[in-house]
Amino acid sequence: MSQTSVVTPNTIAAHEQVLYFPKDENPSLAPNEWLIWSGSQVEGGLPDLEYGKSKVLVPFSWWITHHNETDIQSKASAGLISVWFAADDDILKHADMIERGKTVWPLIAAHFPIFRDGRSFSTAALLRDRFHWTGEIRAIGDVLIDQLLQGARVGFDSFALRPDQNLDVALKQFDLFSVTTQNSWRNKRATLST
Repeated sequence: MSQTSVVTPNTIAAHEQVLYFPKDENPSLAPNEWLIWSGSQVEGGLPDLEYGKSKVLVPFSWWITHHNETDIQSKASAGLISVWFAADDDILKHADMIERGKTVWPLIAAHFPIFRDGRSFSTAALLRDRFHWTGEIRAIGDVLIDQLLQGARVGFDSFALRPDQNLDVALKQFDLFSVTTQNSWRNKRATLST
């Protein structure tokens, strides 16, 4: 089994490798450079980046409060800070802030608090369809192998799987079906000839 991140009370666990599946490319594994910070919006500074992580994903609720700080802006402009949306974040309510964030965020993540909570699928679809986000959207949190195909269809192109998930098995999920009969962010649905 792959190594997992060191988890502290203020971080969200994930594999040390991320499954990437960009549009029009094959799935692959890459090192996970992002610490997923779960700090609250009342906490001031960013966490110390330890254990080899050089970049931090912060909760969008924290970003709302701290995005105008000079240090935060400079780190975001350097590609060292990006945001993750909680399942209950109303992203349509914050459309202006998201439009401004698109100029500095190298990626956006959507959090699955528990595998059976599918609200983050809607977040990814809204980011692709309404916000025209063309950058990376990463699934974080309680992300299981079972969610990869659905996530890839709605707009996710990277997955920080839950630490107990087997990455070799995860890579094979995208080869299970050769025909797609549903609409997808990736391509048009297949037409079946009779």
